[in-house]
Order: sequence, then structure tokens, then C-alpha cells
Amino acid sequence: MIDTILQAHYREKLAVTTSLRPTREQVITATELARKFNVPFKDRDGLSLKTLASNLNIPGLLVVSSLKISYVSGQQEFFFHPGLARLRIKGLKYGKTDQMIRAMSLKEGETLLDCTMGLGSDAVVASYVSGGTGKVVGLESSTVIAVLVEHGLQTYCDPENDIAMSMRRVKVFNIDHINYLSGLDAGSYDIVYFDPMFRYPRHKSPSINAMRNLANPEPVKRETIEKALRVARKRVVMKERRNSPEFKRLGFNEFVGGKYGPVAYGVIER
Repeated sequence: MIDTILQAHYREKLAVTTSLRPTREQVITATELARKFNVPFKDRDGLSLKTLASNLNIPGLLVVSSLKISYVSGQQEFFFHPGLARLRIKGLKYGKTDQMIRAMSLKEGETLLDCTMGLGSDAVVASYVSGGTGKVVGLESSTVIAVLVEHGLQTYCDPENDIAMSMRRVKVFNIDHINYLSGLDAGSYDIVYFDPMFRYPRHKSPSINAMRNLANPEPVKRETIEKALRVARKRVVMKERRNSPEFKRLGFNEFVGGKYGPVAYGVIER
């Protein structure tokens, strides 16, 4: 079920469990996840998630339930949801401008490497634009995030088939982006994209906060941008807070974004 081909160097301490009264299918899925990622599978045995995590001395658990797979840590729960991707795609259908797509200059049939996939919303929008003849690959160094987002992209039931198919086409690799970029030939993708965790969060969304606690906190390195420029045929794009010093540090001098928007997209042309 989970087709994560490459494993990350950045790992969380975790175990896999199920809901209190699991079906046979849930147990099979949970044990498969535990085996694939070499972490323990634990029966609930009537215990609360908080008690089970405490007994195992781990911050959180991957929980397989009838509706979804989620990561639960304390009062926070993280699971896949397309979020704003659906609204952005609907906007594109009605002729609206998506600033990320404009910054990428992404066209149907082109290829995109999303080096910091996170929740996967940007990758889904890009997949819709590039279409069935294009290719979108998402890299995520956090094992938990990669597992949950990959599973969600492959199983989320969207009433609009073209949006569902956009999700299905995104390929997820659980690996650090600098390692992946190092193994690629020059010009392997049309566009290479970065949306790292902002150094200073813009808002306190529960889902973003849950992901922030799981995500790799390391900033993008200048060496990484240099590798990305070798791999990209067209351009390298990075999303950050407007006027962020990260743009200058990493060599981005051209910017795209709405005049009053809180974020901007730095662009380096090949």
C-alpha cells in the first residue's frame, strides 16, 4: 500500500497502533507500516493513546483507524487533507491566477520536483496544471509526514475526478532533498521548487503546528540551491515570507507575488 521507495536520514521516534476496536484490515495496514519503517507495532489493549505513548517513551503514534491514518502527539493530530489545493484548482478552472504557478511558469506536460512537499497542496496544484503528460515528484524528509501524505494522496476521495487524479499522479519519496538532488542528472526536471518551513510562522493553524513539530527544521542551504540549478532546465522557485532575508541569502533576486500578499516567490532562471 505504501510505496515509499527511498528512506529518510531524518527520522522520528514512533510506533504504530490502531483504533480501540480495529478491523482485520486495520491491523494488517498497521503491521505493514511498522514493518516498512522498522518501528514497533503495538496493540491498544484498551489503553488511551496518551498512555500507550507514555509507556513506550515516545512523543506520538501513527494511528490506523477506519477513516484515515493520523499521527497523534498529545492534543495534536496530523493527517492528510488537500486543504487549499481544491480551492486553488477551482480558481484556475475559472481563469484566476495562481501566484505559485505563475512563478513556476509551469505548463502542461512539464516536470516539477517539489523538494519540501509538506502537506502536498502545492504538489497537487502543480500536478493539475502539468496534467497526465507531466510529472510531479514530492520529497519529504520526515517519515511521518511522507507516510501520511502519500497515503492520503492515493486514497483521498474527491468528488471531482480531475482533482482526485491530480493527487494520484504525485509521486512521494521519503528522502532529504539534498541527497536526492545529488543523485540526479543535469536537467532532470523543468522546475525545482522549495517551500521550507518559515523561520517565523505567519499563523497558528492546528494542522500546520502539528506538522511543524514533525518537519525537518533545517533551513535550505546555498549548496542545495546550486544543486537545484544544475537539475532544473527552466528555473528554481522558492516560497517565503515577503521580504524574507532567506531570499538574499540563497541568491534569489527576481520575485513574483500579489502586491499585498504575505508571501512571495523567488525565482532564479536557468
